[in-house]
Amino acid sequence: MPTLQLKISPPAPADVQDALARELTELTAGILGKRPEVTALLVEALPAAQWYIGARADAGPTAWLEISITAGTNTAAQKADYIVATHAALQRHLGAGQPLALASYVIVRELAAGDWGYGGQTQLARQLRRQALPAQAK
Repeated sequence: MPTLQLKISPPAPADVQDALARELTELTAGILGKRPEVTALLVEALPAAQWYIGARADAGPTAWLEISITAGTNTAAQKADYIVATHAALQRHLGAGQPLALASYVIVRELAAGDWGYGGQTQLARQLRRQALPAQAK
């Protein structure tokens, strides 16, 4: 299921990261219909001196969020809604009273079902198993 990679600058306290993890997981479930119990979020905090925008080290709050999902499982409208909602969540949790840098990104990456999975099984294998279940029940 989905994996989210979040890079933030400057580093945020653990309670802020925990709250953001909860909200991003809820948004992923609510907007994209993904199961929270198999949604993984990795957070990497970088000092401002390691985050460059326009070839300059950026001192303001900045974020880069990438989610990987199975191709074809969400509509363009769902993905657009997700980008809006997650950017707003990043702003609320990380902005500290200032706007996030304009070059703060949310990326939805779609991967072919046969190219990834979890628990040792590809998403394609799961899809094929679900499709075969009704035929076996007859």
